[in-house]
Amino acid sequence: MSQKPQQANTSDVIQVRYDKLDALREAGRDPFVITTSDRDTYTQDIKNSFETYENKDVCVAGRIMSKRGKGKVSFLDLHDKTGKIQIFAKFDDLGEEEYGFLKKWDIGDIVEVKGFVFKTQMGEISIHAKAVRLLSKSLKPLPEKYHGLTNTDLRYRQRYVDLIMNPEVKDTFVKRSMIISSIRRFLDAQGFIEVETPMLVSNAGGAAARPFMTHFNALDEDLKLRISLELYLKRLIVGGLERVYEIGRVFRNEGVDTRHNPEFTLMELYQAYTDYNGMMDLTERMYRHVCEEVLGTTKVVYNGIEIDFGKPFERVTMLDAVKQYAGVDFNEIKTDEEAKAVAKEHHVEFEDRHKKGDILSLFFEEFAEEHMIQPTFVMDHPIEISPLTKKKPEDPNYVERFELFINGWEMANAYSELNDPIDQRERFKAQEEALAQGDEEANTTDEDFLNALEIGMPPTGGIGYGIDRMVMLLTDSAAIRDVLLFPTMKSLDQPKKEEKAKEKPADFECACNTCPSQEACKAAQEAEKATQK
Repeated sequence: MSQKPQQANTSDVIQVRYDKLDALREAGRDPFVITTSDRDTYTQDIKNSFETYENKDVCVAGRIMSKRGKGKVSFLDLHDKTGKIQIFAKFDDLGEEEYGFLKKWDIGDIVEVKGFVFKTQMGEISIHAKAVRLLSKSLKPLPEKYHGLTNTDLRYRQRYVDLIMNPEVKDTFVKRSMIISSIRRFLDAQGFIEVETPMLVSNAGGAAARPFMTHFNALDEDLKLRISLELYLKRLIVGGLERVYEIGRVFRNEGVDTRHNPEFTLMELYQAYTDYNGMMDLTERMYRHVCEEVLGTTKVVYNGIEIDFGKPFERVTMLDAVKQYAGVDFNEIKTDEEAKAVAKEHHVEFEDRHKKGDILSLFFEEFAEEHMIQPTFVMDHPIEISPLTKKKPEDPNYVERFELFINGWEMANAYSELNDPIDQRERFKAQEEALAQGDEEANTTDEDFLNALEIGMPPTGGIGYGIDRMVMLLTDSAAIRDVLLFPTMKSLDQPKKEEKAKEKPADFECACNTCPSQEACKAAQEAEKATQK
């Protein structure tokens, strides 16, 4: 006899389903030995073209989501990937044995129905069943119909149930797939080619982020998970692939909130013989293309606010944005000390290592970012926060870089790419100095990338797009976890911090209770002390 798994406080309803499975097997009707279905039609096709399908024999398959009726007549709602349809089943048509098995079907069971299409007296398009077959037995009940799966944490952990119970969730992920396909079609039509670059790297560069660490046993070498796609894609520009893009996962060892997940989907593209102005033009055209192709409009409503991608995107410098929204003109600020004094006056937090350009960026984040609701290119960032970007010829304190902001979110980051290997080495050196002062997100020198630049890279424009945020915006989703099928979650069997602390050696002091080893903890503590200094 099949026994349900032993769990505390579980209902006998589950054991009833196991008992039904036993009865099926004893009758030679084990659903789990069936390997295929004769399905030839989807439910939505029938509804969309009823005149074509009326009185026609069809075979559909899907999950039972409701059942009703009594005696010798039953009604079932069958859901497949396209929608749902009503099944009308009669004792007289199926016979005593088949109808008896059908009556014992449960909500959640996956079934196959053969019959003809008709419309009931109430006008509902239905299938009159002539033959039925159980394809897979659901051994656990689905959430109650009218309340569904509403617990947010459980929805993310059991996305398979979330997709079954909440049609709007399935629609979000169908749209996500359509958005990515639309991006690919747009770029392919522009002469770009899609490539793949390594996820495991010895030097994780191209962005300001703390990487995840791992160990490659075969080479006995520590490696990192990539935080960006940039440096390898620019190597390909050097190699003569003049327009390249990659859509892939990147990994950043950072916190989790409504717009951040430690692994997320990034698209980066690079185009030779253009600059950040070319990237702005391409971005405007791509957003309009995707909106029109996927949504059928260039106007999107997010959280009740209409965002219009049909209009030209606004362009503003970071200096002008800060001047407008903070009332501070950084053109009048000449030294790092003056910038820090102004930051104190405006209660903007900064670190001792920060320079004027860093503080300008902090002012933008504090006062201007939230106002960038309609698509806006924020241009000409300070050199201190842009180690891979070309300087502006007329003012080397700033670089040819922009970030696209929509709904107050950063949606893309683009440069006129730095192709001077001498300048790039100096920028890497400055990054390593910042790293030594406690900036865990700073880059380190990548000698092979410098070698590639020394071979020669043409003038190039590059840009990175956060695909997850783009999907959030175009599907009116409140959190990044709503557009990730399987977002990062803390393991349910993970011991609590207090328990983990007890497992550590007496001389292993770790305030965060997350360090994997004494060596890692010591390094983290030293970095923290350097920051405090």
